[in-house]
Amino acid sequence: MASITTSSTASNTNGDNTGNRSSFAIMTSLFFMWGFMTVFNDILIPRFKEAFTLSYFQAMLVQFAFFGAYFIGSVLYFAISVTTGDPIAKIGYKNGVVLGLLISAAGSALFWPAATASSYPMFLGALFVVGLGFAMLQIAANPYVTILGPEKTASSRLNLAQGFNSVGTTIGPLIGGWLIFQYFAKHGSHGADSVKVPYLMFCVVFMVLAVIFYFIHLPQIGGGKIERGAGALKFPHVVLGIAAIFLYVGGEVAVGSAIINFLGQPTVAGLTAMEASKYVSLYWGGLLIGRFMGAVELSEMKKANKQVMLVLIPLLAFLLIWLAQSAPLDAMRNGEAAPVFALWRENFVHNWAMFKNFLPFIGLCWVLFQLGQSKAGRTLMIFSLTVTALLLTAILTGGKLAMWCVVAVGLFTSIGWSNTFSLALEGTGKLKSQVSSLLVMAVLGGALLPPLQGLVADLTKNLPLSFIVPLVAYAYVAFYGAKGHRIGRTDLIQE
Repeated sequence: MASITTSSTASNTNGDNTGNRSSFAIMTSLFFMWGFMTVFNDILIPRFKEAFTLSYFQAMLVQFAFFGAYFIGSVLYFAISVTTGDPIAKIGYKNGVVLGLLISAAGSALFWPAATASSYPMFLGALFVVGLGFAMLQIAANPYVTILGPEKTASSRLNLAQGFNSVGTTIGPLIGGWLIFQYFAKHGSHGADSVKVPYLMFCVVFMVLAVIFYFIHLPQIGGGKIERGAGALKFPHVVLGIAAIFLYVGGEVAVGSAIINFLGQPTVAGLTAMEASKYVSLYWGGLLIGRFMGAVELSEMKKANKQVMLVLIPLLAFLLIWLAQSAPLDAMRNGEAAPVFALWRENFVHNWAMFKNFLPFIGLCWVLFQLGQSKAGRTLMIFSLTVTALLLTAILTGGKLAMWCVVAVGLFTSIGWSNTFSLALEGTGKLKSQVSSLLVMAVLGGALLPPLQGLVADLTKNLPLSFIVPLVAYAYVAFYGAKGHRIGRTDLIQE
């Protein structure tokens, strides 16, 4: 089917371990950056909803524009790979990353004229361009990480990389909420003006990263060009995996997008947007904890060492999130060290009342990893079923119980992307980049499910009930972990 051989892949993944480790370390900066920026969408939704007087459906178009670009970009990539050969195989992973960074920088720069014109459609257009850049980054980075070592530990490496992505998504809402709702929010000006400078800063960072990646050396894994055709679609487990990624991303983004408005409901917690943004950070912080734990549990580490790490990692990550949440950002703005540390300590003690409610869920996460038995599919099934149970509880109850069930979803959705992605890539050999483009195409779920949830909320006048949308999505992901990833596996390419 293809002119490329896989011998170079095998030699690189098993031979130059030092080079692979350094390359992996470099790639984690990308995962951090797009995590940090993607979660800003959760801050933009309530900001734009207020600034432009939007309905829930209209506000959720933020996610439609951003993740819709993933779909369009991936469709274009797949079409090119079918007609002329795999672009990544031609230009290389490094150039694919540089191209993605430059496109993302251009999209970020467009926020300035959009804010100047106070135009919601222009903002959506800017987000679309950023999404196109991120689509290219995802297509290049995810398969590259999976092949930097043995295939059986691909889920572990991707979970570790996604853990750094979650570091970005954890601190993103804290910094984003402060910058957009406080620091750059000027009295008497249009609410959208506060996004100008943060996205200009993103533009600069992306440009700097593009220059860095252009000049650094990354080892070439594989080579040549894939012949024309859509060979990736011949594998049933890939097709089912595309649907699983679609629903997983849609479910994760829908829940994260609705948290601020959900916690503002009088029947839930009645929080302000600024107060609720801290819980968005905790939601994404749950992904951080779960992904680092998943990287350990699905690795080839000795069992005794695993158990030690599975205790230390969540406790250290929990402490990190707690410290980050307690940072007195307004005092830090004034630059006086003494009051900053005093306020930080005071906030740290005060926030214990909030963080202690998250500890039981971390304990449950540890138990579920034990039940997963270091198997990617089994762990995916167990964690996805837990998410469906949490969402069902949130729908049927109210108050603090519903609030914490929704916030805790992040902890149990954590390994969803990495496990699903790596299971779908398994055994596809030289078609990995083409499979990756199809899986990234399925990120369209993040564009469609949040507006669908918003539409359900508008029609029923019941935001909690709208969580039925991500609930159904996670039920399918549980099926993929239990059985879907094994369907048709006898037809896999043997490397």
